[in-house]
Amino acid sequence: QVQLVESGGSSVQAGESLTLSCEASGPVRNTYCMAWFRQVPGKEREGIVAYDSDGSRKYANSVRGRVLTFKAKTNNTLYLEMNNLKVGDTAMYYCAADCPRVRNNWSLRLNAEEYTYWGQGTQVTVSS
Repeated sequence: QVQLVESGGSSVQAGESLTLSCEASGPVRNTYCMAWFRQVPGKEREGIVAYDSDGSRKYANSVRGRVLTFKAKTNNTLYLEMNNLKVGDTAMYYCAADCPRVRNNWSLRLNAEEYTYWGQGTQVTVSS
């Protein structure tokens, strides 16, 4: 059983930067495949970046060039660094892990239904 705990959400001004953390506990093999999603009320959960333990990443077009994800192996924590934040980035941000059906299918790695474990989310609010 994997547990994911996100932190780092905050209220910031447009143009500022923010780094979110997702600390994973449990079997490491279930965290080889991870991702960040975000969701606003009334909309579907949007995948923004998928990460693999081999270092591969896939970024959604909506955030490409403004975000970076990386993992600290020492504490099995996945980070999401977001730069030049926009009002449209306001959302609840979730971390997800374990995608056994699509580990080798990057075209589906940003689909929420493919992930087994989820954190509780951390709120990011960007104001103009």
